[in-house]
Amino acid sequence: MGKTQKYIFVTGGVLSGVGKGITAASIGAVLQAKGAKVSIQKCDPYLNVDAGLLNPAEHGECFVTKDGAETDLDLGHYERFLDIELTQKSATLSGRLLSELIMDERAGKFGGKTVQLVPHLTMSIQKAIEEAGEGSDIHIVEIGGTVGDYEGLSFVEAIRELGQKVGRANCLFVHVVYVPFIGTSKEFKSKPAQNALNDLRGFGIVPDSVIVRTDSPAPTSIASKISLFGGVPLEAVLLQPNVDTVFRIPQAIAKSGLHTLLTRFSGLTVEPDLTKWKKIIAAQNKTPDQVIKVGLVAKYMDNEDTYLSVLEALKAAAWQQKVGVDIVWINAETVTKNDFKNVDAILVPGGFGKRGVEGKITAARYALDSNVPYLGICLGLQVAVIASARKAGLKDANSTEFDPKTAHDVVYIMDGQQGKESTGGTLRLGDYPATLLPKSVTAKVYKATDVIERHRHRYEVNQAFSKAIAKGGLMISGTSPDGKLVEFVEAPLNDYFVATQAHPEFKSRPSRAHPLFVGLIKAARLNTRS
Repeated sequence: MGKTQKYIFVTGGVLSGVGKGITAASIGAVLQAKGAKVSIQKCDPYLNVDAGLLNPAEHGECFVTKDGAETDLDLGHYERFLDIELTQKSATLSGRLLSELIMDERAGKFGGKTVQLVPHLTMSIQKAIEEAGEGSDIHIVEIGGTVGDYEGLSFVEAIRELGQKVGRANCLFVHVVYVPFIGTSKEFKSKPAQNALNDLRGFGIVPDSVIVRTDSPAPTSIASKISLFGGVPLEAVLLQPNVDTVFRIPQAIAKSGLHTLLTRFSGLTVEPDLTKWKKIIAAQNKTPDQVIKVGLVAKYMDNEDTYLSVLEALKAAAWQQKVGVDIVWINAETVTKNDFKNVDAILVPGGFGKRGVEGKITAARYALDSNVPYLGICLGLQVAVIASARKAGLKDANSTEFDPKTAHDVVYIMDGQQGKESTGGTLRLGDYPATLLPKSVTAKVYKATDVIERHRHRYEVNQAFSKAIAKGGLMISGTSPDGKLVEFVEAPLNDYFVATQAHPEFKSRPSRAHPLFVGLIKAARLNTRS
């Protein structure tokens, strides 16, 4: 490969959510399969410092890296596709860069110069990109939003300048556009895509490849039109309609003219080994002998992306166990015991705030009493602890997050966290180790007594109530190495009732399902009610 750092920039036009993240991850997967060492980064023009305070109902889940960065959900796509663990450097928001620039200006580091978007912010963006790409052969950068957005202009200018700096031979631009189908006239309309390409060219960037996203397969004439009016070679235009699984995209790229372009760009002439992706697709397409119904007790019902990693982890576990999985969405605000009568397992995911909490407590209590397989994630552990304490007789047991005046605060605020409840970046974030109780169900599932999981929370289990929690049916099966923080609980009398303070879904992979999810699916197979 040589020592020259190469960059691939993925931009989008027409509308957001068109699939840039999946495209970037899939390009990386193909390059990996050809033998390249790939790194990847998301640059978001939002003026937020990180994604920690963004509304999950609008933006989808907040993905957390091993070093505690609160990021956009696209980093979850990156990790699942590339099977790597990303860091703070892989998530760059303009709010953070601007705050750093302002702090530097206040500290006198600019020597009295006028601080401007160009060149100061654009140089900061380039520095962030270069640092994130260190150590890799090819660094892939996805620019969030759509080209032409006011807040994204500095990022587009920054990658244009960086392309000029490193040389065009070391820089590849991929533009993802959307072509709608108009039902009344029954034709695909490429004009919005043409305009998006004009916008990009207007900023001084002529893309090397265009990915054309459509809801259904489009005729080749659309590719010809995009090529003609976009100034892109026809073989570099890839028509990419919706598919039954996003894990088909690496194969689609490998069979397209984009692969020829990637081969020429990387210098790697070997054919990509896509065996892993073929196995994943085969597992998905196999008609299962059994379908597991998992009740997902959720407070955000309008956007499945809010629980994206949880859903992907459940699917991966089901594929591994060669069963199907049917996600039964249960509204935490309106839940009753009747909602659980036809599910084979219950999963309570993480969340913040009081809304829907009593419904999640109801779900945990039902699983505890009825021996229905249960997996609690973060808040899912805390509601299980509350349910257990109430079962033991502490009727007002609660978390101080939901009832600050409760006399039985079985879940309480972390030391040093008081007063920070509505602030960003102050949670327990990223990787933390845990020591599991030998011979516990949790240890058996992990096949280990020392594990590391990612966290995103502020409240902890109050071990002063450990006897009451045990009386209600739960035992502490894993703690921090010093024993001060509860990391796992389980119900020893149940077939599978495991909860963790962590977010194991972030470490699940489509080809290597997380053991806690596998354990849930295994237990549910024996509990099938359908």
